[in-house]
Order: sequence, then C-alpha cells, then structure tokens
Amino acid sequence: MLDSSMVERTPAFVLEYDRFKQNLALIDSLQQRIPARFLLALKGFAMYEVFEEIAKVASGATASSLNEARLAGEYFGEVHAYCPAYNPREFPFIAAIAKHITFNSIAQYERHKTGLGRAKAGLRINPEYSTVETALYNPCIPGSRLGIPASQLQSLPKGISGLHSHNLCESGAEELQGTLGQIERLYGHLLEDIAWLNLGGGHLVTRNGYNQNLLVKTLTDFHERHPHLELILEPGAAFVWETGVLVSEVLDIVENEGVISIMMDTSFAAHMPDCLEMPYTPRVRGMRIRQANEKPANDEQIIQFGGSSCLAGDWVGQYICKNLPQVGDRIVFEDMMHYTMVKTTMFNGIALPDIAIFEEGAYRVVKRFSYENYKYRLS
Repeated sequence: MLDSSMVERTPAFVLEYDRFKQNLALIDSLQQRIPARFLLALKGFAMYEVFEEIAKVASGATASSLNEARLAGEYFGEVHAYCPAYNPREFPFIAAIAKHITFNSIAQYERHKTGLGRAKAGLRINPEYSTVETALYNPCIPGSRLGIPASQLQSLPKGISGLHSHNLCESGAEELQGTLGQIERLYGHLLEDIAWLNLGGGHLVTRNGYNQNLLVKTLTDFHERHPHLELILEPGAAFVWETGVLVSEVLDIVENEGVISIMMDTSFAAHMPDCLEMPYTPRVRGMRIRQANEKPANDEQIIQFGGSSCLAGDWVGQYICKNLPQVGDRIVFEDMMHYTMVKTTMFNGIALPDIAIFEEGAYRVVKRFSYENYKYRLS
C-alpha cells in the first residue's frame, strides 16, 4: 500500500500498480469463461501510460469522440465508436479508425452511412430498464435522448449489423441478467437479423462480491439461445476499480458555527467532479464516513473537506476521525482512478494533479502539469 509521504507533490493521482495488475488478471480469467469480449471504455479511464498492459487483456477499446478514437487507435488493435451525435467534420476520421460505429438514431445513420468505409454499423437501443437511481447517470429515464425505443424500431435499416445497449452503471450480474431479458422481450424480433450485440459498460466485474458465476451463466445461456451473435462488453471502471488514490495536503482548518472544514490543495469540483454530480462521499484512508444521525464518540470529531476552488459547494463530508488533521498532513482519497482524470478541469486556474504510478515500492511521476497547460486551453 502506498505511503502518502512518498508522494513528491500534491495533489496527485496515484495508480497502485499491483492492484491494477490483479484487476487485469481477474478480467483476463473471466473473459476466458464467457462467450464475450471485453473492450476498455476510454470515457472511464484514459491513462495511456498503462494502455499496453490493458491491451494484453482487452480485445480493443471504445471511444465516444474523435480524440478518444485517435488515442485508442494508437494503443489498441481494435476500436469501436459511439457518439450521441457525430460531427460531420469529424466523422470521416472516426470512420477511418473504428471497426464498429454505433449510431444513436436512424437519422444519424442515414446521414453518415455513405462514409462508413469498412466500419460495421450499429444502432443504440433503449431497453427501458435500469437500476441506476441517479437520473444524471440513467440513460433509460422517460424521454431519454439516448438509444432508440423498441416502439420506434420495428425493423432494421439496410446495412445495420449490430445493436448496442448501455444502461448500467457500477452494476452487478443481476442487472445484466435483467437487461438481456428486456432486450429479448423488446427487441427479440431483431436479434436474428444482426451479427453482434454490444452490452455497453457499467459491468463492475472486479468489485468484491460481484457474482461472476451468474455473469458466466447469464451470457452462456443467452449465447446458447443466440449462438450467431458476437457479444461485447465495454467497461471502463472495472479495469481500475480500487486501484488508485488521490493524495492531497491540508492547507488550512476553518471552523464556522461548529462546522470544521479541512481545507485541501485539491478541488472536488475540478478534480473529483463525480463527488458533487452523483453526489457521493469518497472514502478517506484512516477515517469513516459519518452515517445519518451518527454521534461520534467522546474522543472523535466530525469534519468535512473543503476544496480549493471558490465554488461555494466545493466540499464533501461529513467524516468522523479521532485525530483532527493538521496543516501539512496528507489525506488519501480512495478509489480515484475511474471517472476522475478524464473529467478534471482547470476551473479557477487550479493546477491539475500529478499523475503517478506506485510500483514495487517506488513512486514515479508520469505526468506533471504547468501554467502552459492552463494557458494553452484559453485564448
């Protein structure tokens, strides 16, 4: 486990390489047991320093933009693409890279089909089933702009060879089982007319307690019913679940009306935006998240962490700790590899965290950002 004192400069995203390799080994083993292939979704994790290792396990990568497609094309032998709407200026370049291209609507397909080249075309469907409680992350809410409902897809346009469903988020095999049931119920009349079915991301196969046997059985049973279909899964978070941290340093302590705010050199708004968007409270090493109405013991205190931006809502908590952090202390936020680096901003001109790897007891910085990175994004 990383000792935060080894971190050269904070804030820093640190990939704990041994844990990362364990996830890859699990995915590799699981992939050999199922009639499906895994792709890496770059929208969840795009730390290309370790793409060569991932490419030994994943059979390709999936991209949601031209930039992601270009990056994936540099490291992976096979690239798939899906965008809610393709920019006509960029589409020819995506088509030159991607093997599969999924369209969000029939109109998009008709608009771009002549420019597909050798790429295989698919349509995104909406299975009208999701257990995701947060509307921001649920693509199956009523009126969703993502995917074609079954009522609008009685038959397939000529040239469509596959369907794509993405309705899960950090989900288990039980939700995949429900998804496949819905697909068969709503789109079963189309399954004989396609060659591949992409089941999107959100399959958190590396989470402790994930029912791998149910995953194997579910996909195997489905494949036996539809043996002609190539099945594809494209998780992002699963590759790096619980494999890294964000290390930050305490800059100040502010107390106001009994609320203790530990002021950090990182920003939840700029560096960990999912904490505010979901919202969720990240785990912190050596502390516990306060549960509803939980009262601390006599030797414990309730604190919250304040971010370094001037956004009033740039804070998370509450936490319970025995020893109040002091200025200069290091704070370790757990599980910070997925949907963090890919979503960071430089709001307020706040510098981006270092990106580093901790491997075999050694700490190595692979990317450090500077003023030039900030200035280059503006004009």
